[in-house]
This record gives sequence, structure tokens and C-alpha cells, in this order.
Amino acid sequence: MTQPAIPLDQPLDNEAEVEILGPPPRARSIIWIVRLASIALVLGSWEFFGRQINPLFMSYPSAIFRAAVVLTASGELIEALGSSIRTLVIGFVSASAIGLVLGLLIGRYKLVDAATDWLVNALYSTPLVAILPLVILWFGLGDMAKLFIVSLLTVFPVLINTAAGVRNVPPALIDVGTAFAASEREIFLKIILPATVPYMMTGLRLGIGRAIIGMVVAEFFTAITGLGAMIVKYGNQYDTASMFVPILMLMLLGIGLTMMVRRAEEFFAPWRGNDD
Repeated sequence: MTQPAIPLDQPLDNEAEVEILGPPPRARSIIWIVRLASIALVLGSWEFFGRQINPLFMSYPSAIFRAAVVLTASGELIEALGSSIRTLVIGFVSASAIGLVLGLLIGRYKLVDAATDWLVNALYSTPLVAILPLVILWFGLGDMAKLFIVSLLTVFPVLINTAAGVRNVPPALIDVGTAFAASEREIFLKIILPATVPYMMTGLRLGIGRAIIGMVVAEFFTAITGLGAMIVKYGNQYDTASMFVPILMLMLLGIGLTMMVRRAEEFFAPWRGNDD
């Protein structure tokens, strides 16, 4: 006796929901305990050994914290952080949008790949320091130069990973869509795009690190505003504790942005699960 057919557009059970499970609560607690213990160990060791070193060459957490309080109270840290975040966000978002669109087109269409492959490889392999003087000549020492450098460093990891994701879509999936008379638009939106999301998110995570590097390098050369300018300023003054404050802020900024991308990946690609 055959079972009645079930429409493909209907769930097997209207009252049942599929839940993507992460690690069990006990394992999650152990993970956080290990993380916190490792942080405490690093900070404790740093505090102990840092006090044994000449403060001209090294600082330690308690001194850095005091310097952070002073810089925050004066408003210097807040102003520099705001300038850096503004540059980072605008450059990262614009470069990511360009990288995602170009990556999808390059990965899907061979003619686009043939027309742009040489240019992508040439620009990606060019050292940033080789073009920095030219960028400063074009845009001066203002925000436009920093935005260009951040965007230039960010766009390629996003583009390359997105294109790789499109190329790695199983051909069988596309063949099935073609067999069911799906249009190119439907194949792109319903097959290629969802399958490429994990590669996109990997590119965005790599792009965050590159964007922060670009921002700091640009601020080193312009040395006008931002966290990079603070590092240069207090490095020239041999104030190691104050110099560590913007360095640690950059680390926290990178961690925070990476966590945001991971949360976005959980939203757009929940089938990958959650390892946290």
C-alpha cells in the first residue's frame, strides 16, 4: 500500500520545527571556563613579568588601565576611537558590498572572470607600502586616503572567497534547477547564493582583519587622527602604557566585529550550527 504524496512546498509536520543545536549547556560552560581561565592566566603572567621589565620597553595591565582612564577622561581616546571606527565601518561596508557583488559575478560568469582575473591578481599581489605614497598624492592626508586604503585591503579577501564559493557549488544542484526549468535568476538566488554564504562570511571575517591593518597603516602615515595616530604619538614620547591603550582597543575592535560577522552567519546560514 503506497503512502499519499506530500507536497514539496509543505513541511512534514506543521507543528514541528527544526532546531539547529549547538554544543550542550555543560560543554558550553566548560568552554567558557577554559576561555576565562586562559585570559586570567595571560593577564596575571603579563602583570607579573611586565613589572620586572623597564617601563620604557614594556608595560603591564594595571598601568595600562590607569593610562586608559586618563585618556578616556581627557576625551582623547573617545575622539580617536570614533574617528577610527567611522573610517573602518565606511571602508569595510563599501568594500564588502563591492567584493560580494564582483565575487558572485566572477565566480558565475567565465567572461567576467576572464576580463578581471588579471587585474584582481595584480592588485592583490601589490604590496600596500608600494602604493601608499601615490594614494597620499591622490587624496592627501585626510579621510579619503584612509578610506581608500581600508577599502583596497578589504575588498580582495571578500571577492576571492565569494568567487571560490560560487565555483564550489555542486554542479548537480544547478543541473537539478535547470531540469526543473528554473530561470538563471532563480538558480542564482535559490541555489548559488545560499550555497555561497559560508564562503562570503569567511571572506568578511578575513576582511575585518585586513581592514583594521589598513586603517592603522593609513593612520601611521597620515598621523593626524585615530588610534594609529595615538600609537605614533605615545611611541615617540616613550609612554609605553599609553601606547598600549589604542593597541588593545584595536584588538577589542577586531574581536567585536568578528563576533558580529559570526552572528550574521548564524542568521543567514543556520544550517552550519553554532560552535560557541
